[in-house]
Amino acid sequence: MPYFHSRLEQLLGFYHEVNYEIHYEPERNVIQIHFQKTNGFSDWFANIFEFSGKYYDAFPFEGRPLTLNVHHGWGNMYKTIKRDIRSAWQALQEQHPGAETEIIGWSLGSGQAMLCCQDLNYNFGLRPYVYTFGSVRPFRAKKGEEQRLQRYLTGLYKDCRNFAAGNDIVTYMPPFKRFTMFRRANLDSTARTLLRLLNPWLYHTLYDRKELYTSEENNHEV
Repeated sequence: MPYFHSRLEQLLGFYHEVNYEIHYEPERNVIQIHFQKTNGFSDWFANIFEFSGKYYDAFPFEGRPLTLNVHHGWGNMYKTIKRDIRSAWQALQEQHPGAETEIIGWSLGSGQAMLCCQDLNYNFGLRPYVYTFGSVRPFRAKKGEEQRLQRYLTGLYKDCRNFAAGNDIVTYMPPFKRFTMFRRANLDSTARTLLRLLNPWLYHTLYDRKELYTSEENNHEV
């Protein structure tokens, strides 16, 4: 789905695009939502240059307001599709009221998956299963609110496997204070080095290796 951040972008023909797919799996009685990875120059522009802004106004959590801030580019990306996703999910849920929901993404798509999880939880009370690979860090805590934001994020899902390789530099982006993600499930114990972090062509593309998932219990970081 193409979208523009401004009238100038529209006039220049510089558009962004976000792609997702939602379907029902009758064999497993599951509604699945998939989000696509970074795809093209405009996605990289959103990744690199468009940083944090207010996503929602403050809402009550633990007896006082919590303001949810996200990476500006990724927040705008999800906003363009959130109503369509809500409608599509509602329609499938009404047809299959006992179905669980799984949300899946890789790279930039993982950030969209986390925003989708928060959106469906906020609007419908849904606690889905979330499976992400090589995720970015889409949320940003206000100073002094880091632990409270993590407690809020942990309550959004039934279970989450946010798979991250230790030398995958994408999983530390943006590299600024107080940006965060859902809890990490560390896939390997390879020593982290600068040279490895600077090789995303290897460490950001290894998530299809079956041997990385031999253990159900991965070390988690918050």
